[in-house]
Amino acid sequence: MSSERPRPPASPTISEVAAAAGVGRATVARSLGNYGSVSEATRSHVLAVAARLGYRVNSLARSMTTGVTKTLGVVLADVANPFFAGVLRGLSDAAKQEGYDILVLSTNEELSEEKAAVGLLLDKQVDGLIVASAATRNDDLAHLQAVRERGVPIVLIDRLLAGFDADSVVINNREAAREAVATLIEAGHTRIGFVWGPVTVQPAEDLEAMRSVLDGALWSDGERLRGYLDALADADLEFDTSLVTHVIKTETQATRAVSGMLALAEPPTAFFTTETDATVGTLRALRNRRLRCPDDVSLLGFDDTPWADVMEPPLSMVAQPMRDVGARAAELLIARIHGGDDEPLVHEVLPAQMVERGSVRKRKPTLLPR
Repeated sequence: MSSERPRPPASPTISEVAAAAGVGRATVARSLGNYGSVSEATRSHVLAVAARLGYRVNSLARSMTTGVTKTLGVVLADVANPFFAGVLRGLSDAAKQEGYDILVLSTNEELSEEKAAVGLLLDKQVDGLIVASAATRNDDLAHLQAVRERGVPIVLIDRLLAGFDADSVVINNREAAREAVATLIEAGHTRIGFVWGPVTVQPAEDLEAMRSVLDGALWSDGERLRGYLDALADADLEFDTSLVTHVIKTETQATRAVSGMLALAEPPTAFFTTETDATVGTLRALRNRRLRCPDDVSLLGFDDTPWADVMEPPLSMVAQPMRDVGARAAELLIARIHGGDDEPLVHEVLPAQMVERGSVRKRKPTLLPR
């Protein structure tokens, strides 16, 4: 007995669909590709016959005929990051609803990988691009300019880019960070560790130097640190550069940096963490030193995740509208694909939401000796 599996039946051809529907091949092609002049009744009839016969559209052939692939290219900084995973879910759902497929590439926050990803997606003839760029304000953006020169629409998400204006969807990073840090200050904390700051070889020595560093930082990083500085200024608190991390953004580095802060003569009594790895690294550093949250040290972080609510104590977090960012980006891109370049650019800023739980405790004032 042969061990070969039976082959699935071949998909009917356009000619077979045309014969069954009683129309010409060109009418079938226009009906299936949703282009050209075909009455709605004829299109419905052809689609019904094609479905009954089990016809599957040849995407490559359709794209060669229409110049449209019905595919969106997506370039994300880190698909393993819970924030981008949520964005991707919203993006995928919105694209699917409009009949679009997506191709997703992750860059690991490396600009060289981003450039390669953009080139690959352009080679795949995607109809448009959604990009969370790893570029900072000082980086070369020629790869994104090439997208524009080819007439391919592009939408930026999560990060804006100086010198490259495009449709965009971001959150109110600066205000959300300011509100989070203000919450810690209102609880009596005056020494608040910030994890992550911009990655630098030498930490900024003072506030003026820090503001200069921010001009060359990743946009979202810069905005969140600006929110931290705003909250300190609003409360007339002095900025201390030793309370801001400047290391490569990994959970291990967060643990080391926070451990260093906890060893200071005046350690932080609270931490504001700006993404998941920073939060996990901070919690690990506290555990390593047998410090309890919030009894010994308070914590408030960005990127609310399901596990934050089941921790002991449940973590107070800034919840980003991840799915809304992805869905709105897909909607903007598809509208741009259909509408061309005549409409004004759209810049949407979605609000984040503070979710207060149990990881922030009011700090008892220090009693001075008489």
